[in-house]
Parts: sequence; structure tokens; C-alpha cells
Amino acid sequence: MSIRVSHVHGEHIAVAAADGTEILRYVYRPDPEPFESRKPYAHPVRTLSGRTVTGYRPNDHRWHKGLQMTASHLSGQNFWGGNSYVHGQGYLALPERVGSMRHDGFPEFTVEDDRFTFTEDLTWVANAGEEWAREERGITVHSVDEEAGAWALDWTIRLTNLRAAPLAFGSPTTAGRDMAGYTGLQWRGPRDFTGGSAFAPDSDAGAEKLMGTQGPWLAFTTEHDDVDGHSTLVFAHAPENLDEQRAIHESHWFVRSEPIPTVAFSWAFFEEFELPPGESFAYRYRIVVADGAWDPERVGTHLEGLPW
Repeated sequence: MSIRVSHVHGEHIAVAAADGTEILRYVYRPDPEPFESRKPYAHPVRTLSGRTVTGYRPNDHRWHKGLQMTASHLSGQNFWGGNSYVHGQGYLALPERVGSMRHDGFPEFTVEDDRFTFTEDLTWVANAGEEWAREERGITVHSVDEEAGAWALDWTIRLTNLRAAPLAFGSPTTAGRDMAGYTGLQWRGPRDFTGGSAFAPDSDAGAEKLMGTQGPWLAFTTEHDDVDGHSTLVFAHAPENLDEQRAIHESHWFVRSEPIPTVAFSWAFFEEFELPPGESFAYRYRIVVADGAWDPERVGTHLEGLPW
């Protein structure tokens, strides 16, 4: 299935399916509010039938923006946005801790009939202005399948420490809050995903029991308001992410269905890890965006048809 790509320079990149439905908008223009941690994000993301599956600035967490890379606790700074968790005091508005991710350019931008890939250079900047890390980000839209009612988004990150000291990656859980290990690539769903169903290859126990677990993929499905229909999102790890010899740190799922719908590929759920000066780490992720209420068998079969 053919796709079309448009680029408003300095603003955003949009990808549309053959029928004109915009399925992805990647925004790299800095948002106006520093407290929300200025950074690029993907929103809106839509299914091929046009159903929106990302939320933007919900009233409960204004810093949640579609699909975005985050680091909730990083050497005392907050690259997630919003309030910072402080053990014994709870969540506090500490704007002096909130960093940003600066867009520096697109070294690669390749559009094919059925595939679109770009790489982006970013710099992670601490609140006081110091450049802490260099990121090479890769985004690929592919496998747009009208018959299956699905398409795939690959998101890769390679991060290099620019400081003279180690970068310490953690989460609210590593800071003392139980089962709040959010950090890393994060999805925030729109309001009608609240109360949706989460399941994994070996469990349909729901978000609460899947919180903090591990596995190659996790899926989230909901029935929409307004229109008669369901959507399913599948969050999948590349094989090396789960290889303890290759990954810098083990990953766990951060997933909630209520009170808010969200999933994060948490790279520091229960324990901190450090990135030494000059060193790098990398992860690869895949998100499948599908119409319909998929079950574990359908998810597994579809992922098998999308080799890495």
C-alpha cells in the first residue's frame, strides 16, 4: 500500500495512507512550555480507518504527548516533564529539574512507495543549559497493510553520554515509589482507551497484573467512543533488547489502563543503571497500529510476519 509524506520545515512531518488518511504526525517544533519538557513527539497517530490512538496534553498530565522518548529520573534531572517524584514528599513542581531534547537535524530522510525512514539528531539538555547526551533517533513507517488493517512504526534510539560523569538512569520506583517505574519510550492513549484491555503472549490478566513484567510484546485494545469499532496497539521489543548480553539494562513493562491509559518500555523500572562518559547504548522498538480488537493469536501471527 502506497504512502505519502509531507514535511512542514521547522514544524512537523506527516505520513498519509493512499486514501489520504493521516496516520502519523511527528512534531519536532519545540512546544512553548518548558515545564512540560520540550521534545519531539508523535501525535496524532491513527489507524488506517482514521481512529486516533494517541492523546495530547490530557488534563491529568499536560506533559503526556502522544508517543515520546522520556527519562523520568536522570542524574537528578527530569526529561519526562511535569512534577518530579521526591521520596517522602511525593510529586513536586520542580521546574529547575526539567530538561529538554533539542532537535538538531535530519541526516537521513528516505521516502519509498511503501516505506518511510528518517534519522534525527538530538541533544539532551539539562535545565541549566548543559549538553548531557547526544541521541541518534530512527523512525520508520512500514508494513502498511490494508487487508490486515494495520501498519507498523519502528522507533530506535542510540544515546551517547557527553558528560564527564556517568549518567544515572532511574524511575520513581528506583527513587522510592512502589510500582511506578515509568521511563523510556512512552505512549499515552486518548480518553477512550481508559479501561481498555492489556494482554501479553502468555497472559490476558490485564494492566494491573502486567505492570512490571517482562516479555517480547504487550498489546492494548479498546472500544472507541463516537464510532462503532475497536483499535489495538502492539508494543514490541527487538530481540536484542531482551538479551542480557547485549542490552545495557533489562526492560520491564510500565502499563496502566486506569485511571489513565499508558504504556512505557521502561529501561530502569526496579533498578538504576549508569552510562559511563563517552559510552553509548541502543534500543529498538516496534509499535503496530491496528483496527479491530485483536487477540493474542492474531498479534503473534502478525508479528511473526514482520521480521526485524
